[in-house]
Amino acid sequence: MTNTYKSLWEKAAANIELEVSKANYNTWFKDIYISRVENGAVTLAVPNQFVKNWLSEKFDKLILKNLITIDATIRNIDFVIEKKEKKAKADKQVISINNKLPLDNLYINKSDNLNPRYTFDSFVVGDFNEVAYSAAQAIIKKFPETAYNPYFIYGNTGFGKTHLIQSIGNHIKKEFPEKKVFYLTTDKFQMEVVEQVGKSNRANDFKNKYRKYDVLIIDDVHFLSKKEKTQEELFHLFNYLYNNNKMIILSSDKHPNQIQDIEDRLRSRFNAGMAVDIQAPDYESRVQILTRKAEMNSLFLSEKIIDFVATSVNGNIRELEGVFNSILLKSEMKGREISLNEVKDLVKNNIKKKKVLKVEEVVKIVSDYYNIDEENVYRKIRKKEFVKPRQLIMYILREDFKISFPTIGEKLGGRDHTTVMHSCDKVREDMEKNSQLVQDLDAIRSMF
Repeated sequence: MTNTYKSLWEKAAANIELEVSKANYNTWFKDIYISRVENGAVTLAVPNQFVKNWLSEKFDKLILKNLITIDATIRNIDFVIEKKEKKAKADKQVISINNKLPLDNLYINKSDNLNPRYTFDSFVVGDFNEVAYSAAQAIIKKFPETAYNPYFIYGNTGFGKTHLIQSIGNHIKKEFPEKKVFYLTTDKFQMEVVEQVGKSNRANDFKNKYRKYDVLIIDDVHFLSKKEKTQEELFHLFNYLYNNNKMIILSSDKHPNQIQDIEDRLRSRFNAGMAVDIQAPDYESRVQILTRKAEMNSLFLSEKIIDFVATSVNGNIRELEGVFNSILLKSEMKGREISLNEVKDLVKNNIKKKKVLKVEEVVKIVSDYYNIDEENVYRKIRKKEFVKPRQLIMYILREDFKISFPTIGEKLGGRDHTTVMHSCDKVREDMEKNSQLVQDLDAIRSMF
């Protein structure tokens, strides 16, 4: 790439970066460059067929507009699959270096419990986690000053919470080697409380152990539920760290207000900084994750394979990574690209089949749980003992089974879709302040 081409693309890319999300820019634009310019036609080099198709279908007008803004003689663009010579050399150098690295570099560092694989470079950003990612970036940019303290991230299992919170730790560890960072799970913390706090000669050692850290990262704090002694110890540790301007990072499957059986004083401290959720990755985000992983592992995946996996595996990221790893392993064993049919077999064997329930079955499960006659769910009766289960049924049908508002209304006694929408909003609102409702919902979902 000549300096003229490089300058042209850098200016255009800088403008494009302002118009698309960080996730889209990093996934689709970061590794492309101008290969040639002839008679007003710009040819952009892309790494593979999938990226070529995606850019030409979704971003061609955006790219052309920004190129014309810089050079008015440009009339159209095209894409060609090329590999940067420099990148190929760099890849060889990395392989050579990695072959000389000791195996210890691949393992968790016992001094801080951080997994070196969890970095921002390998973290895929999408609409589902962009807010959480942006908050994490704000934290590392402001450090050693504390921002959003505590940083509380929550979401279902397998959505990338551990990766993100450990990325913060690894970044701070690299940029501020004099600072002490430590990661642990709530289970590990609770085990230490049981083993040491009860012994007078060890209690002070335990308390001082965690007070020395500049950044303390604790995973899965929803497991604090009903652990009264552990909650007490964490409360005092939290106060010490917070009052001494130490950074506290926490993760949970639930929002602080929805964690059962924890002290209000601890809950209020969890809410004192920023609580942000990570949601399930949508189709585009799943495509980005697969594309990034394929590039990182130098594995070619056709557009059809990526589309099939992204469509079929619509659960959590961990499940998606499991399927990808199976594809990678089979490809390495075969010594070739594997076919779509082979991928279909792998997906079938690797993902958990989700139980499909009829509306009537959901109504029966919820009615039995609340010990009411299921017929009263369908009737237009406004008694409190029937309204609450009915609203919960609507919420479950919408959130868990993705049934449309009009269809839910029609199935539950011919109600208007606005009634269903109001019911779902009411359940969400009540869950923020009614821990019993959250417990009921978890118990009901376990029956599906």
